[in-house]
Amino acid sequence: MANESVTRGIVIYRKSLTPSANKLMSQVTGKYRMEAFDEANLLVNITEHELVPQHKVLSDEEKKGILKRYRLKETQLPRISNDDPVARYYGLTRGQVVQIIRASETAGRYVTYRLCM
Repeated sequence: MANESVTRGIVIYRKSLTPSANKLMSQVTGKYRMEAFDEANLLVNITEHELVPQHKVLSDEEKKGILKRYRLKETQLPRISNDDPVARYYGLTRGQVVQIIRASETAGRYVTYRLCM
């Protein structure tokens, strides 16, 4: 990873990770981020399911703009867990904000923002 300047990686496993693999992944911290996914969870792209609304990860500048526009503090935003399947799909980290756009019968579309915890 260091030779190729890669800072993020994923490990895909079939049944479960071995204890030694879990230990190794927990030791890779700092500027590297490793995530593990069960192969069965990757068979279907959950973001394309009809019941999952559109998600968009906001940049830091967009996040600041939203907080300023609505006069909010970061802690006042609704939360999304970093273990949420969609959050894992997008690789959300603590402190990032995601915009969620849902279809609404009355308004046409409903936009909400969530802070990753």
